[in-house]
Amino acid sequence: MSSGSAAGGPIRTAASALRTFWSFILRSFSHSLQVRIVALTIVLTSVAIFGVGTYMSQQIARGLFDTRLDSLSSQARSILSELRSLAPVDGQAVTQDTLSSQLSSIYNRSAGSVYSLTLEPKEPNSSFTTITAGVAEEDGETAKVPVTDELREAIRKAPTDDKLYQSVSLPDGNGPGLLITQELQIPGAGQFQLYYLGDLSEQQDTLNFVQRSMFVAAHVLVVLVGAVAWIVTRLVVTPVRTGAEVARLIADGDLDERMPVHGNDEIAVLGESFNDMADTLQHQIEQMERLSVLQRQFVSDVSHELRTPLTTIRAAADLIYDSRDELDPVTARSAELLNSQAERFDNLLSDLLEISRYDAGAAALVAKPVDIGAIVTSVIETVSMVAEQMSTGIVVHAPSSPVMAEVDRVRITRIVRNLVVNAIEHGEGNPIDIYVASNAEAVAVSVRDHGVGMNLEQVEHVFDRFWRADPARKRTLGGSGLGLAISLEDAHLHSGWLQVWGKPGEGSCFRLTIPRRPDQEITSSPLPLPPRDAQIQGAALVAGPLSSDGSVRIQTGSIPIVVETDQTMAAEDEQQDTDAAEAADSDEDDNRLGDAAETDGEGEGGRS
Repeated sequence: MSSGSAAGGPIRTAASALRTFWSFILRSFSHSLQVRIVALTIVLTSVAIFGVGTYMSQQIARGLFDTRLDSLSSQARSILSELRSLAPVDGQAVTQDTLSSQLSSIYNRSAGSVYSLTLEPKEPNSSFTTITAGVAEEDGETAKVPVTDELREAIRKAPTDDKLYQSVSLPDGNGPGLLITQELQIPGAGQFQLYYLGDLSEQQDTLNFVQRSMFVAAHVLVVLVGAVAWIVTRLVVTPVRTGAEVARLIADGDLDERMPVHGNDEIAVLGESFNDMADTLQHQIEQMERLSVLQRQFVSDVSHELRTPLTTIRAAADLIYDSRDELDPVTARSAELLNSQAERFDNLLSDLLEISRYDAGAAALVAKPVDIGAIVTSVIETVSMVAEQMSTGIVVHAPSSPVMAEVDRVRITRIVRNLVVNAIEHGEGNPIDIYVASNAEAVAVSVRDHGVGMNLEQVEHVFDRFWRADPARKRTLGGSGLGLAISLEDAHLHSGWLQVWGKPGEGSCFRLTIPRRPDQEITSSPLPLPPRDAQIQGAALVAGPLSSDGSVRIQTGSIPIVVETDQTMAAEDEQQDTDAAEAADSDEDDNRLGDAAETDGEGEGGRS
């Protein structure tokens, strides 16, 4: 094994651990209100402490510096006075040695407060040289005064009696210092510049001690504030979490769950209010469940009870209808009306029984492999007479090979028949196109008419029970008003979609999409919706189930509304191109049916 591989293992492990830790932090921060509050409290507290600590540190440093400056300035004035009072002895002039001796004496008396004293002659041609009294360096020489160029320039421009000072570093590097300088006149010696270097190490130590104390106190305070914030937020967040868990359990059906209430504070009042709300909801839900059960039972009982007299009425109506040729014209017409309305009544009872089974959750799926194309063909043969009476041509676009899927044949046949009858009813005599297609996961049937179409409100409510697009419109084919509602339930029972698009003046298109197997999830439909021949400008409104090929969904009215964008339509078009070759064969075999046959009425009601 190479050394690079050996070194890469621990690095990858460490990187993975860091990513895991970072993901844990992000997850905790985004999912926990308590963590966010504590983190925000610590951050704000740290910022506040840093600001206050910085201000206090600056003020303390300035106070220590000003105090030391005053002390050194006072000592500098005393030294200046002593040097100015220096006079020649016995008429002899002041010499270099005299000044050096005097400066050393002053330094020795000021030991502990003065780091060094320096006298520098102002005149370049002076007989005196620079004299320094102070701490010596390791080689035995006296440390040189750290005079910067900026200070010399300020000395040159300053008036004679001005005192200047500057913060400097001590020559031995042991700490900060304060350099005070002023020009003075020594009798018998001339003009000199006095440099007074004071030691600020003690003040710096004091400042460092204060800063360390403030730093430790700040950390302790941040930890304490974080702990207090954690405890306080826990007192608030814990009841909220408990309430959320109780609400989740109630939403899951456990209506007896309640929040524990302790004390008389605001949280306790909130818990009591929550429990009162839960009691009210439980009472209303139980009452609604009882009413729903009674309603379903009532519909079922009425439907069954009406079966017996309806059977007798149908038998009598059939007998009279069969003898209508022997009756006078008015009575014969009454016999025809009685027979048609009795048949419609029978269909209505059948639909009510089917809806009651869905409401009671008793509908069962009997799935077997079936050719969807064969179902479409059988439905068209059944409604051919009605289509001929309405002068409506039906064109089928289906592949030549079987389109197989495991479905309940009776229910899929009912859906297709409802959609075709609905298209004939509202197609205004224009041709109807029926498309059959499939992909790897689903099969689809689209019924496209070119009739009156539907507006926004009609698209929203087309699957509602007993809803009619136009109440004033005459029902040519009758129907119970439950056809599309039952068809939608049949599609959902197959884990499929039943969707509709419509536009006034351009007709409508219903698309049924069901998985090839009942346990398979579908993500896209083999057929486009809106249809390709529709004139679409911008987004198109489509009504259907909660899934719609990844489209954006909006809740409007009583059913979900989805907006299928151009990108969605383009994706469906690309998917359709793969089936073009197979569909081309079927297009040549399209059957335009004009035969006439009476619909059995079970799926009538379509869009009404």
